[in-house]
Amino acid sequence: MDPIVINSILAMGGLGLGLGAALSVAAKVFYVYVDPKIGEVADCLPGANCGGCGYAGCSDCAAAMVAGEAAPNACKAGGDSIIQAVAAVLGVSAGAAEREIAKIFCRGTHTSAERKFLYKGIQDCRAATLVAGGDKTCTYGCLGLGTCVTNCPFDALSMGENGLPVVNEKFCTGCGTCASVCPRSIPKIVKESQQTAALCCSHDVGKIVKAICDAGCLGCGLCKKACPEKAIEIDKFLSVVDPEKCVGCGDCYEKCPTGAIQSLLA
Repeated sequence: MDPIVINSILAMGGLGLGLGAALSVAAKVFYVYVDPKIGEVADCLPGANCGGCGYAGCSDCAAAMVAGEAAPNACKAGGDSIIQAVAAVLGVSAGAAEREIAKIFCRGTHTSAERKFLYKGIQDCRAATLVAGGDKTCTYGCLGLGTCVTNCPFDALSMGENGLPVVNEKFCTGCGTCASVCPRSIPKIVKESQQTAALCCSHDVGKIVKAICDAGCLGCGLCKKACPEKAIEIDKFLSVVDPEKCVGCGDCYEKCPTGAIQSLLA
């Protein structure tokens, strides 16, 4: 065999052995230990990577749980069965967490809320707000373009014929994605047991609200006066219900002149 060929083979073989040895040493020197529990916890999580836990994805959340930086119930999308599974892997106890779901805090439909102009731009609420603040006269109201719907990772939202999002509570996990993408914070995450809320976000004075929306909160305080449990306060012309005090008696519903304050359990 040609000596040149032999030398080339030997050189390449030697180079391969050298590089292999270098990689082997580097693997040991730069080895980063990964707790196998992280993988076990990650396998328990739904894998939706919705971000409702506050971490970039399920793997990051699992790592935080194992490190003790996040509680076993940090996953908003999992439900009690997943919480218990994670707790079992971590060897800790975890009480049952109350389920959270999204509610739409606006009742300004096509017929009840005034509009300033006809919007023909990109069908995204965030884009619409860049055009004169959106086409709805109420600067707090739902723009009805379905950004929350298209971004829901669990298909728990749809657009109703009245121009407002509808939550399918069977599929909603309370992950909070809809709330985070809405430029007006119309979807809000509440405890499933919360009985009452003013389904409005407007902080305009009652005179303005009355002129532009038939269903908005006027901040008149009639609900507050009617509440026997003192569960309602008026915050900048908007009724706010304390779910810890509310017993769902319904006295406030009867006094509200616009129907803004409603039962969430109906």
